[in-house]
Formats: sequence, C-alpha cells, structure tokens
Amino acid sequence: MSDAYDLIVIGAGPGGYVAAIRAAQLGMKAAVVEKAEIGGVCLNRGCIPSKALIRNAEVLSLFKRAGEFGISIENLKFDFGVAVERSRKAVDRLVKGVEFLFKKNKVTLYRGTGRLLSSTQIEVKPADGGSAQQMTARHLIIATGTRNKPLPSMTTDGRQIITSDEALRLNPLPASILIVGGGATGMEFAYVFAVYGVQVTLIEMLPGILPGEDAEVSKLLAESLKKLGVIVMTSCQLDGAKIEGGGLAVTLKTVEGPKTGHFEKVLVAAGRQPNVEGLGLEAAGVGLNEKKYITTNEFLQTSAETIYAIGDVAGKSLLAHSAMAEGVIAVERIAGKNPPPMNYDNVPRCVYCQPQVASVGLTEEQARAKGHEIKVGKFSFKANGKALALAETEGFIKIIADAKYGEILGVHMVGAEVTELIGEVTLAKVLEATPMEIRRTIHPHPTLSEAVMEAAAMVYGEAIHL
Repeated sequence: MSDAYDLIVIGAGPGGYVAAIRAAQLGMKAAVVEKAEIGGVCLNRGCIPSKALIRNAEVLSLFKRAGEFGISIENLKFDFGVAVERSRKAVDRLVKGVEFLFKKNKVTLYRGTGRLLSSTQIEVKPADGGSAQQMTARHLIIATGTRNKPLPSMTTDGRQIITSDEALRLNPLPASILIVGGGATGMEFAYVFAVYGVQVTLIEMLPGILPGEDAEVSKLLAESLKKLGVIVMTSCQLDGAKIEGGGLAVTLKTVEGPKTGHFEKVLVAAGRQPNVEGLGLEAAGVGLNEKKYITTNEFLQTSAETIYAIGDVAGKSLLAHSAMAEGVIAVERIAGKNPPPMNYDNVPRCVYCQPQVASVGLTEEQARAKGHEIKVGKFSFKANGKALALAETEGFIKIIADAKYGEILGVHMVGAEVTELIGEVTLAKVLEATPMEIRRTIHPHPTLSEAVMEAAAMVYGEAIHL
C-alpha cells in the first residue's frame, strides 16, 4: 500500500504539528508520523507539565508568605501528588487539542515509526505492530527532537538516578535530591522541590548557573535559590554515585578538591542529544554536523533538497517556540512564499522558576566582544508600583543598546512574570525600534511593564522613578 502526499512530517512535537497544520492551511495534503506522544517532549514531558508544577509551587509559596498580607494559616498541608495529577490533566487537554486541530485541518496522523527510504519516500512501522507501509511525498520534514543526554559517570535507572521525565511524576517527593545541571531545567526543578520542602543541592560545571545568560541575572537567581535553602555549587562536577543506605553516596569534583554527599535521589538535567538513529538519513542524503545534529541552511533545508529539519534535531535553538517558528518558515519556503530566514538573535529565552528569567539577544559581555560600543539601561522592580503592590520586588530589567545607532542588542529580565514581558522587547527588536521609542510608548499604570519603559529611559539616563 502506498500513499502520496505533498508533505510528510516525522515527529508531532511543537515544530512538527505546527508545520503540518501550516502546510494544510496552504492547501497541501499533509501527514504526520509519530511513534510516541502527540505534542512531543514539550507538551507531555517538558514545557507544559513543568509549568503546571511551578504554578503549584508558586501558590504554596504564597501560602507560606501569608503573614505578609495579614493572613494567618494554621496547619498548612500540601499534597504533591495532587500537583502531579493537575499537571497531567493540563497535558491531556492539550494533546486532545492538537489531535482536534489535525482533524480540523485534514492532517493525516500515522501512529508509528518513520524511516527514510529516499529523499521522497518513507516507511512507517505501525505502533500496533501491523505491516509496514510505504508513502511518498514531494517534501519531507524531520522533527524528531532530542532526548536526555546521559552522564559518562553514571547511568540513569528511573528510580534513584532520574531524568526530568521521572521528576515530573515524583510522588512522594524525596527528602533530598542532587540536581546535576544549572540550566533552565535544573533551575525550575530546584525551585519546585525547594518550595515543597525537599533539601536541594544543585551543581553546575561552569562558573555560574544559567550559562550564556547575563551575569547579574544569574547571580541574583542563585541568591534567590539560596534563600529557599538550595545549596548552589558552581565549577562542580559529578564524579560518581553508588547506592548506599537506601540512597546514593556521590563524589563531586570541585575547585577545592573532591567532596562527598548523600542524597535520596539524583536528577540529571545536563543536556540533550538528537534523535537521529534509525531514521535512514544516509539513504536520503541527509548530513549531520560534528555534534550529530542534522545540518540545515538558513531556511531549515538539509543537504537533501526535498528534506527539511526543524526543532531540536536541527540543534540551532532547543526551544519549543523556535521549533514552531522553524516549522512555519520551512513550510512556507516549500510553498514558495519566500519567508524571511530564521533570525536566532530574536528568539526569546525563558526560565519559569520564581523569580523568572527572560532574555533576548546579546549580553553585555557578548555585545562588547562583538565590538559594540554600548549603553545600558537598568531598572529595579523595587521602584515599580505594581511590583510593590504584589510584594514581588526582587529583580530588574536591563536593556543593552548600541551607543551610536540606538539598536537594541539585548534585553535581560529577572523578576515576577518577566516571561510575559519579554514579548514586547522582542517585537521592538524585530521592528528595529530603539529604546527611545519604547520610552515614548505609553505603558499602563500601575503595571510591571512600566519597568520596561523605565529601563528604556535609563539607557539615556532619563528614568523618572529612579
């Protein structure tokens, strides 16, 4: 049996399902092949369930601070199992939503494993064990994503040495946990677990947490986590672990020398690796780079003219919203719409612990390294009326602009709900607005967004409330 399509997408994660729906909107006959969950890692084992758990932690944190608001609470009780259950309900609802969108847009879904036979032909082995089916398409998109990267010093067992997949369903919570990796995933789990009373130790092999982000932002976040009781150790690596006394005895490499510790569980949150095995890339003429990600051009086209790769498997930006944008660009390129190429300088980055972190573009250090003469505007939430009213004054907004032309080179935020504020400055950056134009944009009062306006004004030394 053989079916012909205009486009077949392998992988139904954020990039894959968006690409298929956009293709259908443009009149293409589109199909998606998915061997596991609709929505991919992001929807099922990443973005959505983790944010639901973070929301639970935020509510619990507010209850613990009730005295600040003149509210007395006795015998405060909480159940992390209910938090996990609520997170799964959010996932289930969104998965059904994507399935509905496939039906609405007449996208055919194949449950199974796809393998390239050529640059226009694939074989699908059904998940239910039925006979393999061959299909052809004028174009193919690979959107198979990534998976947790193991550590060379240990193997995860899903029980005591776990990944984020298992961490999202932990119940009951451990008394103590070592989190390996100071990136976004490590930060978010450290926050949730600490609020729920777990003794958290977080290690990062580089000199600071959130590598690649603004140094001041990383420093403030580390201090905030320490206030929650998290032990943060940088320039530190996991050297080994062995089961001992119902937990794990671990050895750490630090600049001061080896250290030991005992934890109930270890969470490995230190990187991802692409899902490229068994795809038949060689048969289709699709090349990989030195890190084993699929090589693509600025329009996500691979070395095989009819095949595109989007999302994590292409390795350019391991973020769900990047994958979605890449999917639209690839499909519109296939359709002859001549979209602009993907601009990764304009991709916002977010971390959803509290305080939240959000950024886009270059840090101060990166801007100077590129030869820019810069001006920096920084405004603290301590001087923002809405932040004071919310009792959420921790953090700041920093805008980095080119001194000569006023171009916004980067924006870095840390504070309450800054992931909801980053969209404004990302749009400004895309439209090549200057800080002066943000400053002259009337922002509603009182709002946290006024801090964006004040930071923009501070680029010129003209902030009113500072």
